[in-house]
Amino acid sequence: MNVAAYEKGVEKAIDWPGDIFGTLKSAKVRQLCYVPDAGHSRLITLAHADPDMQATVLTTEEEGIALCAGAWLGGDRPVLAMQSSGVGNCINMLSLMEMCRFPLLTLVTMRGEWAEFNPWQVPMGRATAASLELMGVSVLRIETPEEAAEVVSAAASLAFDGDQRVAVLISQRMIGRKKWVEESK
Repeated sequence: MNVAAYEKGVEKAIDWPGDIFGTLKSAKVRQLCYVPDAGHSRLITLAHADPDMQATVLTTEEEGIALCAGAWLGGDRPVLAMQSSGVGNCINMLSLMEMCRFPLLTLVTMRGEWAEFNPWQVPMGRATAASLELMGVSVLRIETPEEAAEVVSAAASLAFDGDQRVAVLISQRMIGRKKWVEESK
């Protein structure tokens, strides 16, 4: 139990997206590209608010692979933020990173796991880690808020210092239970 996380008997929530953003800044990441995703919303907001960070919205996740390659060639350290359902869109483009030996750091919020309500998310959620590994991407995983900064730091070192392709999977439990939102009639 982390005593510092308690104030007046009430546990304070850990700002793990803020911790991840701070870790990316420490790793000298200057570009974040993403397909809009509620799980990454705080990270995206922080990137847009930082004048030293270029945040780019994508129409598809595979565009992010190309953007990361170009950013690296231009001297910047990039990160691609996406949902696990977008990993399938990237499989062919991951060969670019492998064959050109470009580093890749991607943060993947998971769907199809804990308390999933949408059955369409389950197959890709089940296949995400194996699909990435088959394409030569090292997979790390964040299960608790406390480990977010440490795992992302390790992934950034492996990617940018070790010239590797690395995906950090963020457990669906970290994001919380999602629900269908019904409009009032």
